Amino acid sequence: MDLTVTTLEGKDAGKVSLSDAIFGLEPREDILARVVRWQLAKKQQGTHKALGRAEISRTGAKMFRQKGTGRARHSSARAPQFRGGGKAHGPVVRSHEHDLPKKVRALGLRHALSAKLRSEDLIVIDDLAAKEAKTKTLTGSLEKLGLSKALFIGGSELDSNFRLAAKNIPNIDVLPIQGINVYDILRCGKLVLSKAAIEALEERFK
Repeated sequence: MDLTVTTLEGKDAGKVSLSDAIFGLEPREDILARVVRWQLAKKQQGTHKALGRAEISRTGAKMFRQKGTGRARHSSARAPQFRGGGKAHGPVVRSHEHDLPKKVRALGLRHALSAKLRSEDLIVIDDLAAKEAKTKTLTGSLEKLGLSKALFIGGSELDSNFRLAAKNIPNIDVLPIQGINVYDILRCGKLVLSKAAIEALEERFK
């Protein structure tokens, strides 16, 4: 499958051939959902914590005598039903990560790339390089290309001028090819790949 290549200035830079094994799949929502769930679970900090009754600093003496008061039988004031008592079955510090086979992760990435191409939200740029690190200049170039919410994927090393210029533009993210992931691809409006990124993807899935 051939796709037109453009420059940051919006000029035609020829065509590039995309592999059907990477960009020509029928996207499956179940696989994409599994990978996104795995990514978000791995990202979750898991530092939420509530005090249990064993961690409450309060006396453990019996509140009042067992019989003769007409009230319910109670022992420790640290019990969950009392104000200031411990939380019953509260959250604890833990990891939310779960396993996902590498083959499913790789398949999810290919399905995400195929979904962007199918929805015509994939753009190929000749080279993600800027002459100077000027946000205003890059903003003008992106407006010509009609990019207001996009993810840029470059080669193994990003051009420092382009990275610095894009840093302060809202809804514009820039990642090297090592950082490409399903979640960021799906949440961005347009996916912009450099020719170096496409070559690296084809080498990766060869």
